[in-house]
Amino acid sequence: MARLGGKSALITGAARGIGRGFAQAYIREGATVAVADIDLTAAQATASELGDAAYAVHLDVSDQDSIDAAISAVVTKAGKLDILVNNAALFDAAETVDITRASYDKLYAVNVAGTLFTMQAAAKQMLDQGHGGKIINMASQAGRRGEGLVLVYCSTKAAVISMTQSAGLNLIKHGINVNAIAPGVVDGEHWEHVDSMFAKLENKKPGQKKAEVSASVPAGRFATPDDLTGMAVFLASAESDYIVSQTYNVDGGQWMS
Repeated sequence: MARLGGKSALITGAARGIGRGFAQAYIREGATVAVADIDLTAAQATASELGDAAYAVHLDVSDQDSIDAAISAVVTKAGKLDILVNNAALFDAAETVDITRASYDKLYAVNVAGTLFTMQAAAKQMLDQGHGGKIINMASQAGRRGEGLVLVYCSTKAAVISMTQSAGLNLIKHGINVNAIAPGVVDGEHWEHVDSMFAKLENKKPGQKKAEVSASVPAGRFATPDDLTGMAVFLASAESDYIVSQTYNVDGGQWMS
């Protein structure tokens, strides 16, 4: 039996990477999925590749009008919203003395405010529907600890963990479960970008940081998006109905909490 049969899901930042992997997994489990992304062309291409159960929605999580329009588009297309995955996020790195307000504002607008207000809009829709729902926020092992060159990003992901706790406690009385996933290092375009930033900041060769980090993972390798989909499906399904405000590490053993 499909674990998400008949469910309507919205996944932000779903044109590629982790979000795309989640969309594919949700469709396999019977859901209809809105592939939401700021890059509508990429979202359309992904939705086309995933088949009839997927459709593209433009979404800039830093803009409230865009959030509201995306929720409306999902309801128009699928008739309801059962599952939200807050996956869209930005990364930056810098020496503490070199952090700019522009970088801070940009990361907080997407990673924190974007997560909060997309979660809020989804929760309002779920309340109107009256039959609960599932909200899954993407945190990070970076939200569990500090990193010398990643102050702003780490703090945004710590905020995601905290917001998940508070929203979960508030919304469970309405049958809305809010939980989060904290990945470790996940291979893909994101880490190519991260590696290039550390190459400059730490005077490393291209690929050196990635190799060092991969070697530090107890499981012996980077994750792939497929390594995260089991938890994403579980938290979206009825199997997690009694789980509230938790953040699950899926990181190959890098962090224990």
